[in-house]
Amino acid sequence: MSDSNSIPLSRDVPEPEWLPEVLATPALTPADAPRTHTRPVSVGGVKIGGGAPVVVQSMCTTMTWDVAATMNQIQRLADAGCEVVRVAVPDDKSADALPEIVKRSPIPVVADIHFHYKLGLKALAAGVHKIRINPGNIGSEDKTREILAAARDRGVPIRVGANVGSLPKSIIAKYGTHDPRALVEAAAIQIGILERESFEDIVVSLKASDVPLAVAAYRLAAKRFPYPLHIGITEAGSTRAGSVKSAVGLGILLAEGIGDTMRVSLTADPVEEIETAYGILSAVGLRKLGPEIISCPSCGRCDIDLIPLATMVEEKVKSLKLRVPLRVAVMGCEVNGPGEARDSDVGIAGGVGVGLLMRGGKIVRKVKEEEIVDALMKEVIEVAKEREAQNGPAQPAGDGHARQ
Repeated sequence: MSDSNSIPLSRDVPEPEWLPEVLATPALTPADAPRTHTRPVSVGGVKIGGGAPVVVQSMCTTMTWDVAATMNQIQRLADAGCEVVRVAVPDDKSADALPEIVKRSPIPVVADIHFHYKLGLKALAAGVHKIRINPGNIGSEDKTREILAAARDRGVPIRVGANVGSLPKSIIAKYGTHDPRALVEAAAIQIGILERESFEDIVVSLKASDVPLAVAAYRLAAKRFPYPLHIGITEAGSTRAGSVKSAVGLGILLAEGIGDTMRVSLTADPVEEIETAYGILSAVGLRKLGPEIISCPSCGRCDIDLIPLATMVEEKVKSLKLRVPLRVAVMGCEVNGPGEARDSDVGIAGGVGVGLLMRGGKIVRKVKEEEIVDALMKEVIEVAKEREAQNGPAQPAGDGHARQ
């Protein structure tokens, strides 16, 4: 029996008119999403915007004047896949170190300038590939014009934008501090200063630590500004908390085709920012760099000690520093494991004291539990070598999905 307030059973619901259209529409993925068209800029030969893959960047935590420490960190970042690196330039001592850093850096260098326009001029003279300024705190527009003239002469783009922590008082009075329009209007003021000088090699950022606010602001900016967007959730927090917030916020934006370059801001070793960034890009289907480990969460059916096994495999695969895309599966039982690992290049499905070794989705052989890691790693290395021989090492420039 049912009354007027009851919910009908699914078998009693007629097929809706919209069902054929839904079934005929493929699931939207970022690789298929219409990418936001932006005016391209070149940062030391790295293209940002205009259809290029999303560029991954980070910022050094060293004192810039300490050239040895800074170069060590830049090299570690580059080895992890970082494509553009930013350094703080708060004083003359740091600016004086830039020529040597630019000369030795394996990736383009961005100078972060605030308050002192002469430091911007020194950075440009040192050969930096991009500068980040806030025209609002540089001083008079005459000082900003000097920086623009020097940047134009050298073909160096400028990043401007807004941060929720430093909004102009007039903007706060109009919108408050938690309104996406406040960030966009503040950025528009900065952009307007550059546009009045016919300077268009611009990258725009809108930074907030609140995920919904940042997402809403970037959505508005994508509709309003023709320039590449530098996306990020600022002050996101420690490795765990910051990675979660960044994955949610940046994942949403990337899935909507918003963002030309990105930084994951973590209170951690900046190398972790790069690893998290590529994890996000890989998860949304935009870019691949190196192996991807997939593993089940474990349950009462698990017949092997899965958690330390998966951790060990992840560490060993990471230590190989492979650059080719590779899916490595670590599954805990013989019930769902073989099926769940079918899409992997190499995998293992645990059994009672044994593991089913898989390659290309097919079971190769059984191995003893104590031999699982060595057998799996041998397969990983063989598949990686075969792939490199066929296609060459993967480059961090993307997985071939052109952004339209």
